[in-house]
Amino acid sequence: MKILVSGGCGFIGLHTAQKLSSLGHTVLLLDNLSRPGTKQNLKWLQEQSDLIAHANIDLRNSNAVDELVATNNDIAAIIHLGAQVAVTTSVTNPRLDFEINALGTFNLLEAARIHCPQAAFLYSSTNKVYGEMLDHAVIDLGKKYAYADLPLGVSEKMPLDFHSPYGCSKGSADQYVIDYSRIYGLKSVVFRQSCIYGSRQFGLEDQGWVAWFAICAILGNKLTIYGDGKQVRDVLWIDDLVDLYISTLEQIEKAKGQVYNIGGGAQNTLSPLELISLLEKFSGKSIDYSQADWRPGDQKVFISDISKVEKELGWKPCLAPEIGVEKLFKWTKNSQMLLKEVLQPILPTPGTR
Repeated sequence: MKILVSGGCGFIGLHTAQKLSSLGHTVLLLDNLSRPGTKQNLKWLQEQSDLIAHANIDLRNSNAVDELVATNNDIAAIIHLGAQVAVTTSVTNPRLDFEINALGTFNLLEAARIHCPQAAFLYSSTNKVYGEMLDHAVIDLGKKYAYADLPLGVSEKMPLDFHSPYGCSKGSADQYVIDYSRIYGLKSVVFRQSCIYGSRQFGLEDQGWVAWFAICAILGNKLTIYGDGKQVRDVLWIDDLVDLYISTLEQIEKAKGQVYNIGGGAQNTLSPLELISLLEKFSGKSIDYSQADWRPGDQKVFISDISKVEKELGWKPCLAPEIGVEKLFKWTKNSQMLLKEVLQPILPTPGTR
């Protein structure tokens, strides 16, 4: 099959493209290479396989997106990962956030509708579409919070509450993807993803927090915890997510038109304080950090109820957080030169306060 992966040179896109090409699929990457590390990722991908091609296109350019899909109208699937990914950036520049996430998704949906309506369309949405969920009480378990009344986490039946410009832009796109299945019959699927982590993740302070903590622990960058460090996410190792994408493509007639909450679920949760404890265990040294106020739109707890995807598609996470964080720590430790090449031009001098 020929598969288009938007944002294909980012963290999730890279792993998706690598796995698809290893299975013999032709992969077309749509990526404008604006995010740090994407140029290095593209080079790495093209060294892995000759089945991977790249189109340097911005999702906001509707004409370019349309032309690319029209030229490749034999595409069997589109995996839409391209996005502005940080809540903080969306607060600072909401227009940019809207144009990339909402308009960019609309441009790709329209191109698919017109030129390859037979293609599966998988969309990477976010847990931020559920807002802060202030009506649901949380309890303090020492180093982490937990829901008082949602033992399995948040299901797809939870009312939507777009909070922050990022939540609005991703949520708008989320609803368009669902409606293009209802109205136009596209084989579209929405994944409302929680915290995804893994190797080759160039995490930053405002996005990719698990990788960012590991980077700080090894490179000595300033580490700040926003809030009290007890906030919880269900974390999912990247390979488990990619396996879900592939399984969904294989079951697209069953999955089309559906929304799934995707993460590690209630059995795979992690707080910043717990993550620091794991990193201290693996590094054998204490990790210094400072604290600051909560950031806008930050949920004290988000845990995905993954029972729907388990039941309908037969998928569940395989890798526990302690094993995944250790794998990430080892990769980070062995990749310091690459991390410095990617991150040091945009970060303060390590160790400065």
